[in-house]
Amino acid sequence: MQRRVLSDLFGVKKKTVCCCCGVAHRSYYDKKVRRVRDLSCGEMRICLEVEIRRVQCRRCGKVKREELEWLSRNPFYTKRFTFFVVRRCRSMTIQDVAKELKLDWHTVKELDKQYMEKQLQRTGVPAPGVIGIDEVSLRKGHTYRIVVSDLERKRSIWFGGKDRSEESLDMFYEWLGQKKIKKIRLAVMDMWKAFEKSTRKNVPGAALLYDKFHVMRHLGEALDKIRKQEYARLKRKDRSFIKGHKDTLLSNWENLTIDGRKALKKLLEANKRLNIAYLLRESFGQLWSYQSEGWARRSFESWKTSLKWQRLKPYEKFTEMIERHGDGIAAYSKAENKVSLGFVEGLNNKIRVIQRRAYGLRDEEYLRLKILTCMLPEI
Repeated sequence: MQRRVLSDLFGVKKKTVCCCCGVAHRSYYDKKVRRVRDLSCGEMRICLEVEIRRVQCRRCGKVKREELEWLSRNPFYTKRFTFFVVRRCRSMTIQDVAKELKLDWHTVKELDKQYMEKQLQRTGVPAPGVIGIDEVSLRKGHTYRIVVSDLERKRSIWFGGKDRSEESLDMFYEWLGQKKIKKIRLAVMDMWKAFEKSTRKNVPGAALLYDKFHVMRHLGEALDKIRKQEYARLKRKDRSFIKGHKDTLLSNWENLTIDGRKALKKLLEANKRLNIAYLLRESFGQLWSYQSEGWARRSFESWKTSLKWQRLKPYEKFTEMIERHGDGIAAYSKAENKVSLGFVEGLNNKIRVIQRRAYGLRDEEYLRLKILTCMLPEI
């Protein structure tokens, strides 16, 4: 460990301002030498010994320690060392960062929290025009929290609630305030009734749009039920075409490899019902490509008619669900509602990566800061 004694370097202030009354003064009370951790040089740790002066305010009589711009909120570390630590925390676990830099686990976590709080303080609370609403599972046992995103700025703006109920989402609108609520023109969500009720109650003028990925997930579940029905209906010899090809059948054609496409083609040629169900699922995805709401509704009616005489009961139940939420799907056809629907799902995957990397986060406040700052630029 190398030591460097610093007294008047790094821009030590010659006068201080009292934080209570704002009076500038020069009267010294005493000096205190403090050891401050700085960036390492190779494998050698660098510590700076700095004389930090304390002054007594002439007006209020209180003794204050002078503030140095290059020190972090934790006075035992410089700002550049703090930035180095927290940049590591964006891609590594706290334990790995603490081991690499020879710091205490709690120290690394506290520095990371201070940095993220500063990020949120700089960005402030936006007035979103388009919001995305989704839930996040904290642990097993149906423990949920709600995440609200600003889809135009592509960042999460709120994390909280007690569950995924209507009352929990009301907490977001109460936090946002009536003035900023009026600027919301579109809300993207899944087909969860609690989110719909809360949004219609608090933002009656906003249009509702159901997330394409959640809708297609329901359709994929219906296709998987048909696959299971066909597997149970066929004899052992014919089951070999279906067994082990669940992921191949549920994947999009563009995402399959050459071997996957060959296996899928072989499966669809062997089973007529699965072939029809797969083609219907692929054609349903075109619903979000229409530029007119009328054409989108006509396309759905045509798709619904094609189900006749096919005996695909899981698809019939899916159709009933879509008919109840048709307005939230057809709304995407309007030009003003063309937003990036993949951001909500991408943010959800990013949150899962944060949780998986830390093997679960017990500190909910720390998880909240991680989620709200994961899309923000570095300071």
